[in-house]
Amino acid sequence: MSWKDQLRADSEAWLLENDSPGVRYLALRDLAGLAGEDAELKSARRRAHKEGPIAEVLSHIEKAGYFVKAGPGYSPKYRSTVWSIVLLAQLGASADEDKRIAQACKYLMDHALTEGGQFTAVSSASPSGTADCLQGNLCWSLMELGYDHPRLRSAYEWMARTVTGDGIAPMKEKDAPVRYYAGKCGPLFACGSNNKLPCAWGGCKVMMAFGKWNVNRRTPLIRKAIRQGAEFFLKADPATADYPNGYAEKPSGNWWKFGFPVFYVSDILQIAEALTGLGYGNDKRLANTINLIREKQDKNGRWQLDYDYKDKTWVDFGARKKPNKWVTLRALRVLKHTV
Repeated sequence: MSWKDQLRADSEAWLLENDSPGVRYLALRDLAGLAGEDAELKSARRRAHKEGPIAEVLSHIEKAGYFVKAGPGYSPKYRSTVWSIVLLAQLGASADEDKRIAQACKYLMDHALTEGGQFTAVSSASPSGTADCLQGNLCWSLMELGYDHPRLRSAYEWMARTVTGDGIAPMKEKDAPVRYYAGKCGPLFACGSNNKLPCAWGGCKVMMAFGKWNVNRRTPLIRKAIRQGAEFFLKADPATADYPNGYAEKPSGNWWKFGFPVFYVSDILQIAEALTGLGYGNDKRLANTINLIREKQDKNGRWQLDYDYKDKTWVDFGARKKPNKWVTLRALRVLKHTV
């Protein structure tokens, strides 16, 4: 069975059209499977960096390497350094293709990564400003951008430790060398913003990041964190998003709104992206989720944009409720990993 048998029509051909150079490049890389040194892929990658969204985002970078405001770069949303780097990663940008991307990555690590491996959102550079969504987003993004800096090892080890709880003291033990904080307050994705309960939105980002960490690099602690994280997402049916809701009575409706880009709000498609990226594509507990994704395609094998950041970030990615190449690319990547 070909993975394309899951489609109602050949939407890959739509993604390979020349009108969207960024989508075309990623479709050649991730769907058509062209090798890194393939001449067509290299040409598409160069064009994607010179035209379209990547070029637009990079046009706003400051000479020092930050976006909008100096410092750790969490605010203002969604144009500051953190969000610009996350967006560039989702667009397929590469630090090897444009030196400004490497400069932005270096600036981020110099100003937002603490000695303990925490990415922080606060200007004081305190590790207390960390959170799963921030940590996962930035670990994933830096790896996706090809900025594989040795200091990321400490970021991954901290992230794994916060999932398992190994060697990390409770938040109240303020003199402990390694402890939880008000935001990142406990194991298995517990978050202060989710009433101290596990936050599946943050967990998605953490699991996405683990998927980018090479298997040969995964320490026993990281492997343990991956297993525990996968069980967290699969113990409930991911298609129902029946995870702790914090202060709400039921799951956020945004779970079922597939979007682009994906910042800290997650959708069910991102659960599937994370789990298929870690090798769980054929797990029976994910079957309903994969079916839900299939059912959301239209007669042309395309997925619509349901959630966006129109006028909030550097680029708009199409009209809501209309077939969208970026969302379709996300869906096709997942379906390819289930066969």
